[in-house]
Amino acid sequence: MKKNILIGFALLLLLSCSKTKEPIVSFYYWKTIFKLSQTEKEILKDNNVTKLYIRYFDIGLHPKTQEPIPISPVHFQENMDAFNVVPVIFIKNKVMLQANLDIDDLAQKTIRLVAEMNTKNKIASNEIQIDCDWTLESKGNYLKFVEVFKKLSHKKLSATIRLHQVKYFNKTKIPNVDSGVLMYYNMGSIAPDSLNSIYSQKISIRYLKSLKKYPLHLDFALPIYSWGVHIRNQKVIGLRSKLSVSELKKDKNFEQLSAIFFMAKQSTYKNGVFYEENDWLKIEAISSEDLKEMAEDLNENLGQTPNEIIFYDLDEFNIKNYEKNIFKQVVSYF
Repeated sequence: MKKNILIGFALLLLLSCSKTKEPIVSFYYWKTIFKLSQTEKEILKDNNVTKLYIRYFDIGLHPKTQEPIPISPVHFQENMDAFNVVPVIFIKNKVMLQANLDIDDLAQKTIRLVAEMNTKNKIASNEIQIDCDWTLESKGNYLKFVEVFKKLSHKKLSATIRLHQVKYFNKTKIPNVDSGVLMYYNMGSIAPDSLNSIYSQKISIRYLKSLKKYPLHLDFALPIYSWGVHIRNQKVIGLRSKLSVSELKKDKNFEQLSAIFFMAKQSTYKNGVFYEENDWLKIEAISSEDLKEMAEDLNENLGQTPNEIIFYDLDEFNIKNYEKNIFKQVVSYF
């Protein structure tokens, strides 16, 4: 009897040790002023979030000189002591397409600006993330930039990875970083049809089987944002942020045509944008069921268990569309 109990205890211990640790919940923060609302603070607390990926600035091209310049750096209005901050630098692909790009100079200036912002805001970051949707034409400059940046920064380096870069990594190549974050959104074309360009399981399954072959460790970024596709005469004329079905239902200037389509009943302004009479808005959003579906599909095709699930992005407008424990539910799939 005693022997059986010992064997049972040993088996339980073995099973508990073999279970991989559940990923942590993290968030991207993509606004130009860092100031948390009470709702945002509560979500971070409820999900034990201590790590935030904060967009520090974009890098684009000066309109006259075509020299790389920082754009819209974030301004901190809160003490950051409670968080492990990962500065995220979004580099526009047109920067990496420059034939005469001074890669060493760009890396040095980028590292210097991140250091200055950290010093000013008393932030001690041990990781930096590079966000760039590089192409076959820009990969040479981009891969060199990553090499130089990693050598000079002396920090852990991560990079955002797109689905097509996973499937065709022999062509697109793999940046020399410590880890990657798979951006599991923006999968389709922005169009006046009824399809959702943010997420489509039909599109994602074309790429998922490639995950097991991808040699770089990946964490996953999942979308919790929504937007409106502004349509005039069956043509897309722009994307409108901070719009949802529930909000448009309350607006007397818009008539609901279907589950996702609304029409302007007369010419009007909304959130500073002008809509002509008969303009359409298509709302593209991600439901709780979508998030669970994503997590289940990713888990079934894993190469390695992710350390983090990062939700894009931390904003009260996005959070209020979900039940309180959705983020814990999603990570529980892994």
